[in-house]
Amino acid sequence: MVFLRVFVSENNSIVVIGGGHAGIEAALAISKKGLSCTLISLNKNSIGRLSCNPAIGGLAKGHLVKEIDALGGVMGKIADKATIQNKILNQSKGRAVWSPRSQVDKIKYTKYVQTLISNDKNISVVEDEILNLIIKNKSIKGITLKDKGAFYCSSLIVAGGTFSDGLIHIGSKKFKGGRIGEKHAFGLTSNLKKIGFSIGRLKTGTPPRIHTNSVDWSKLEVAEGQKEPMPFSMYSNETFVPKNIPCYLAYTNIKTHDIIKKNIKLSAMFSGQISGAGPRYCPSVEDKVVRFADKDRHQLFLEPEWEGANQIYINGFATSLPEEVQLSALQAVKGLEKVELIRPGYAIEYDYFPSYQLKSSLETKLINNLYFAGQINGTSGYEEAAAQGLLAGINAANKFLKKPCLKLSRASSYIGVMIDDLITKNINEPYRMFTSRSENRLSLRADTAHDRLSPVAIKNNMLNKNEILVFKLYQTNCATLLNYFSTTKIVFNNKKETLIQLIKRPDFNVRACTNDVRKYLKKFTNIEVFNVETSIKYLGYEKRELERNKKLKKMELFNIPVKLNYRKITNLSNESREKLQIVMPETLGQAGRIDGVRQSDLAVLSIYLTTNFSRETLQP
Repeated sequence: MVFLRVFVSENNSIVVIGGGHAGIEAALAISKKGLSCTLISLNKNSIGRLSCNPAIGGLAKGHLVKEIDALGGVMGKIADKATIQNKILNQSKGRAVWSPRSQVDKIKYTKYVQTLISNDKNISVVEDEILNLIIKNKSIKGITLKDKGAFYCSSLIVAGGTFSDGLIHIGSKKFKGGRIGEKHAFGLTSNLKKIGFSIGRLKTGTPPRIHTNSVDWSKLEVAEGQKEPMPFSMYSNETFVPKNIPCYLAYTNIKTHDIIKKNIKLSAMFSGQISGAGPRYCPSVEDKVVRFADKDRHQLFLEPEWEGANQIYINGFATSLPEEVQLSALQAVKGLEKVELIRPGYAIEYDYFPSYQLKSSLETKLINNLYFAGQINGTSGYEEAAAQGLLAGINAANKFLKKPCLKLSRASSYIGVMIDDLITKNINEPYRMFTSRSENRLSLRADTAHDRLSPVAIKNNMLNKNEILVFKLYQTNCATLLNYFSTTKIVFNNKKETLIQLIKRPDFNVRACTNDVRKYLKKFTNIEVFNVETSIKYLGYEKRELERNKKLKKMELFNIPVKLNYRKITNLSNESREKLQIVMPETLGQAGRIDGVRQSDLAVLSIYLTTNFSRETLQP
């Protein structure tokens, strides 16, 4: 695409470094606030690119996308426009952890993003590399670019992703790059280090891409999308009727694992070539084979990268093995016997800035008006990056406009949980969002995102007039629907009860109710009916959750008996169990400050302690 904007030096401009998901949300948020923004990218054509998997949302990540939309961000809107398959994950569990996920056409997604950026009169796009920061009295005054020299600005948001001194690994081969085929950035990292920032190294990876016509699809399981798809965005102008292009399931096997084990020392991750820590919850296939040696197979999702794609993304097969080993291991999989690689999988190692160096606004503690957002903070994933970019953009604009900083609490949102985790814990491995990270996950459901955060967006001028009208209509319709459920009685199992009482029952389906009820429900959208129904089902749970959290705060000083065996405590996450067993904290408060121990696990631990030990033993 062609960007028509020219580079203009403006003293009141806020500069955003990086055109990934964090940079996009930051730039568009600043523009929504009525300020000028300069977005600097190494490559204009890579702005908005889905560099890894062709999907938006997923477990807990879908909650983040809904929250981004509620706050006035764009990820949900663009994902809805580019969706080629929509799913709700975790439906075997309670609705609180149901998570929307959309397979998207990555070509359309990038096109929509770039069109949005190029049509925005407040955003100028510059293709260059940042080398130095211009600082005076511990405050950002400007930057120095590689080709265009000095540029003065009021604030700087650094959202460089994996491009900071990026190093790509495929077996024993290694070469500089931010992504394969794209150059890395180096000057900013060394400059920030000189200023006094702590820097670390992390690693992430991506699977191979294979030729569509080299797969025997008849041997694979079909994975269809949702029959009644649900959009991410409440504020999209288009009806959400996406395509339902199937994905497919394949499975590794003992032969695949034997090939990987035989060549494990050739993996950059296992040879010691990579120093950065990789993502615990999205491990490479060689890591899975070693860590889960008792499993005979691992699931692979074969996902089209766009509609009519000639290449397929193999979700679940991230690797840094040599190309020939990747091909051999894949060809041992049923249905992939004749598979051909378009591009091998690879690992990428990059610089990040441990996020304890940030305030809750994402402004750095060391330098005023300097913000960090996205993978540079040690996070992993499009959705986590976009949420940080949105918050950084809002706060940089608010500060310029002399308005209050937007701080989201753990109780208000998953974005608040993530930010609190980032600034209070030492992130030494890529951070990704999970619903289990929140002690309030029963109330922080995906369906409550707009109820919780759209009023915050309105207060911060992040919704336009039409979006405000949409939200107000949604609120009105939900209130009307709730009143109808509260006052309407029907006969069910020979007993007359109000719908609100019946909805609380797990065996009652309001959509399969009497003709009069079904006719009335047609006045409302599927989202409105689902959200009101879910809020009724969860009302009692939310009250208990609130009471439990109040008790947990009181219990923070409670003693933990010496040599408690955490391995015997069920319902603790594996990470928390591991960390608690190593540290052996003396109090519940200490347990909560251990890196990797989640607030939800503290609740589990507190219940275990009060159930199994006397109050005298636990008293501080």
